[in-house]
Amino acid sequence: MVYLLGVVAVAIRCGQRVSVAASVVSVAAFDFFCVPPYLTFIVSDYEYLVTFAGMLVVALVISAQTARIRAQALHATRREARTQALYRLSRALAGQTRVFETARAAAELAEEVFEVKVVIFLPDEDRISFRKRTSESLPVPLSDEAIAQWAFERGVKAGARMENFPNATAVYAPLLGAREICGVMCVIPDAAGHIFSEDQQNLVDLFANQTALAIERTLSQKAAEDTRLRMETEQMRSSLLSAISHDLRTPLASITGAASTLRSQHDKLAPEVKQELLESIAEEAERLNRLVGNLLDMTRFESGAVELRRDLYPLEEIVGSALQRVERQLQGRAVTAVLPGDLPLVYVDDVLIGQVVTNLVENALKYTPKETPLEIAAEATPDAVILEVRDRGPGLPAGDEERIFEKFYRGSAKGARGAGLGLAICRAIVQAHQGKIQAFNRPGGGAAFRMSLPARSPS
Repeated sequence: MVYLLGVVAVAIRCGQRVSVAASVVSVAAFDFFCVPPYLTFIVSDYEYLVTFAGMLVVALVISAQTARIRAQALHATRREARTQALYRLSRALAGQTRVFETARAAAELAEEVFEVKVVIFLPDEDRISFRKRTSESLPVPLSDEAIAQWAFERGVKAGARMENFPNATAVYAPLLGAREICGVMCVIPDAAGHIFSEDQQNLVDLFANQTALAIERTLSQKAAEDTRLRMETEQMRSSLLSAISHDLRTPLASITGAASTLRSQHDKLAPEVKQELLESIAEEAERLNRLVGNLLDMTRFESGAVELRRDLYPLEEIVGSALQRVERQLQGRAVTAVLPGDLPLVYVDDVLIGQVVTNLVENALKYTPKETPLEIAAEATPDAVILEVRDRGPGLPAGDEERIFEKFYRGSAKGARGAGLGLAICRAIVQAHQGKIQAFNRPGGGAAFRMSLPARSPS
């Protein structure tokens, strides 16, 4: 049994060949030292031959199974290490949204796993470029660019100790994706050359494949995002063209018709008819001017070309100027303004905030019956001044409280005219002032638009 324990110990620490040799030697040693006549290999009792055979078989089985278990344990350890490495690679690549950052993350993790220098070269159009690399310095000769290009074109690994270009300074593994080759992974071996073992080479191939799939995923996401942006642009263009084609054609048709009538029937028209036509021309021209102005303002705000000229202004002056601009439209409408005299000054661009008030009043006039009243109220809080424009119209449809501030969105009121930009401009102006604007339905019917403006300049 002692000899059998020795066989187990040898099988655990050494390979299968050594353990088999230990099994044979252990039986021979038992015969030599423990079976009479001692210190010879002569067997006096042939029953010992059966014992020797049984011991040898048991020793061989034990050594073989022990070596097999040891090999399986080693294989399991390597498989676990490979799985852990691939898991870390997947996690490192999952959060990347750019091709170069994806390649850099893969190269950095490969260096940590393989403990050698790793560089990924990306293609420039259809050729591998050593200028597009994940490392700041170039660790391989510039002449190896031809080898990297060869591996990129053929999708075959090449370089040091490989079948192709065995005298190269590094191993060049193509990044083989599902649809295309995304680049080349360059692995520079160390002095020990452990990177050339079969397991390490398989892991290099897995790293290259996973990196290629991550790069393809990034490219697909970018293509999908570009497609989405193009679709949104086309949708916005269609909405813009639809709104402009109708809202420009209507006032232009009115202006053209009135002007043609005045030109052709000038001597035959009564003075009051002439005055009515002239007022129609002026009204439609003003409407056309507001539409074009809204389009230009929306373009300026979205491009960031608006420069705020902010200062401290009294809110009542801004509201009064806005009401004067829409005085003619307010004829026949009951308007109530409740502005406390102790309101603090607001730190705003008075022209732009005046445009917000004008747009809110015009929006209320557009979507409410003429006989309903209109209210403007303000109040002060410790950090802001709140202004509300209220009406007693049909109110807002459920779920439209935020949507009405989107570009080109128009309410469902019959006969309402406009391109759907007024409230979008209001939100852009208020947000540029670090303020807030919101809409909600009033108790008892009607809608209210509330904007919050900063009450003081930043220190």
